[in-house]
Amino acid sequence: MHPDRRGRSRVRNLALPLDAVTDAGFRALPDEAPLAMPVQSLSEAPPRGGRPASEPRGIVFRRLFVIGGAVAMTLAGGEKMYFVFNSNGPSILGILVLLLFVTLFAWVALAFMSSLGGFIAAMSGGGWRFGITQDGPLPELTGHTALLMPTYNESPARVMAGLEAMDESLIATGRGAHFTTFILSDTTNPDIWIAEEAAFLALRQRTGGETRIFYRRRAKNIERKAGNIAEWVRRFGGAYPQMITLDADSLMDGATIVRLAAAMEQNPGVGLIQTLPVIVNGETLFARMQQFAGRVYGPLIAQGITWWHGSEGNYWGHNAIIRTRAFAEQAGLPHLRGRKPFSGPVLSHDFVEAALMRRGGWAIHMIPALGGSFEESPPSLTDVAVRDRRWCQGNLQHVGVLPACGLNWVSRLHLLMGIGSYVTAPLWLCFLLAGVLISLQSRFVQPSYFGTTKSLFPRWPQVDPVLAKWVFIGTMAVLLAPKVFAYILLLFNGPLRRGCGGAGRAFLSLLLETLLGALVAPVAMLIQTSGVIQILSGRDSGWNVQNRDGDHVPFRIVWRQYWRYMLFGIVLAVAAYAVSPALFLWMTPVLLGLVLAVPMEMITASRSIGLALRRLGLLQIVEEHRPPTVMQRATAAHEVLRRQHAESGVARLLGSRRLMEHHRAMLPPPRRPGHDPIDAPLLVGLTKLQEATSLQAALSALSTSETAAVLGSAEGLDRLVALNVDCQTAPAAASR
Repeated sequence: MHPDRRGRSRVRNLALPLDAVTDAGFRALPDEAPLAMPVQSLSEAPPRGGRPASEPRGIVFRRLFVIGGAVAMTLAGGEKMYFVFNSNGPSILGILVLLLFVTLFAWVALAFMSSLGGFIAAMSGGGWRFGITQDGPLPELTGHTALLMPTYNESPARVMAGLEAMDESLIATGRGAHFTTFILSDTTNPDIWIAEEAAFLALRQRTGGETRIFYRRRAKNIERKAGNIAEWVRRFGGAYPQMITLDADSLMDGATIVRLAAAMEQNPGVGLIQTLPVIVNGETLFARMQQFAGRVYGPLIAQGITWWHGSEGNYWGHNAIIRTRAFAEQAGLPHLRGRKPFSGPVLSHDFVEAALMRRGGWAIHMIPALGGSFEESPPSLTDVAVRDRRWCQGNLQHVGVLPACGLNWVSRLHLLMGIGSYVTAPLWLCFLLAGVLISLQSRFVQPSYFGTTKSLFPRWPQVDPVLAKWVFIGTMAVLLAPKVFAYILLLFNGPLRRGCGGAGRAFLSLLLETLLGALVAPVAMLIQTSGVIQILSGRDSGWNVQNRDGDHVPFRIVWRQYWRYMLFGIVLAVAAYAVSPALFLWMTPVLLGLVLAVPMEMITASRSIGLALRRLGLLQIVEEHRPPTVMQRATAAHEVLRRQHAESGVARLLGSRRLMEHHRAMLPPPRRPGHDPIDAPLLVGLTKLQEATSLQAALSALSTSETAAVLGSAEGLDRLVALNVDCQTAPAAASR
């Protein structure tokens, strides 16, 4: 979409025939500019750098405020909890519950203090911004920045629509000549691969981007996304001082990209700047809950961690700008040692890359106040679980990175918090079950009042219900306080308040998100606990394709996935009620979420319910009320591109001479005997092609990996073309 002469927007012809391409000097990639990226050692640290020039003043006092406050809150809460269960002396179960409570409450208290710091910073107008503002004039640029779009079996329509919108937005800034886009494919599905190539060629044709939009597919996706980025750095990184990493659902406004590039140019000691991506385009109820929470609570949380992390920030893997030289010097990831699944390539690479870059002396920052950065949410709890299963393994891997030499203590805290984000799920479950055991003990076990020691007074092993009530209320207040802080900030932010439907609708949305989130939380806890147990038992997570579109899920599938959580909830409810009606009432929030697991998944995964709430103005965000131009353009392009006819990769390739020519031009160099490993799928695929008597027989005999290998081989393509010719000439010969 681009403006016409009257200033309106019109959609480009997104369905131009590929055979209209007439570029004789076709090049899918620019000249290589190699940049060394050595693998880093975790046992030896580089020389320490000095204090970053970009570190904010008073950072020591901010950290004392946050961490000291969390420690004080945890000690106070732990003391109260001790007297809840151990008022008449310690017991084994009482001490166990205390230890679990202290661990979990420390986690909650740190989040509370960080949010409080963010609230203070937001109310005072503070924040690290490099002196640039959202609405000021765009700065001039001197260097060149690469936009990297790694993709793995993603929808080409989604990827190309977003890239086209960003390309147009950059051109509109007048700084487009300073940016080059690379589509870095790790796709293994042959149909998606060929569709990617066709979409890339069509994108170039529509945008005139032959010199600024490039495509590369790796035949072997070694080390996944981290390896994909590292391969680009080693081949092309020398020509681009900065790079912006994206995800398939990433979208960034051109002005935001320009401001990030200028900030890197003006601050040579900064290695990475992370933006705060806003979740958009949610249609299912679950996705809309996520995007409302991210839009209302997210800035407060991000402001808080920015306030006290300072130059020891973190990296979230996308929608961030990175100094290429700093990344190449410090972020070469080693393979982790040990037993599977903790060994091997680093899966959650972003945290580790940020830690290594900071170890090397480079500052890592976040700018939550800079808008124009967007992403999307998985449409359901099931899709979140699929993604989290991989993240869980990656974060647990960080146990092997924690003792690395030379890491800044804040970087170690990032890694520890990443581990804790998944370990806390089984800890919450243990805390819950330990409470049930204490109730069982007090209900059915005959107490020993005097024990083995002589005493004039018995030791009554009782729970203090009044104190327990106040500890519960206090814990809930600490948990919910960040949402209250966020709502107060919303009231003072006119555009945000209006974009969320006004103060009243925003408050109702907050209540709805909190209620539904509380019902979903117990199931999410069990899913994460199951993932942790599977990983600790040695089961690898694999590399699953992320579902980004909300589709109706049949009841039988939801039932098959969630019936066990319902059963667990029913058993737990019966046991709690048998022990004590009071215990049953205390556990009602958890029990409801478990017993309603199946209907809650059906409801939250529903697009119709989500859209109905949007029509009522609930769970609404600013970007729906007034969509940014880049988002409108991406949405319009995606709607057109995804409706185009899809056919198999082989049929599409054999049916277009131009596509075949360009595909051949993009093939990797042939295998070097004696140097490169033997490609077993290719050998098997070529053998099957040699034995096949028809194209249909050949295609039915090839597996997915063999088809991809054959399509990546000049010899395999020649054989497919020959079979296709035979298929076309046979009917003609028969008619004669």
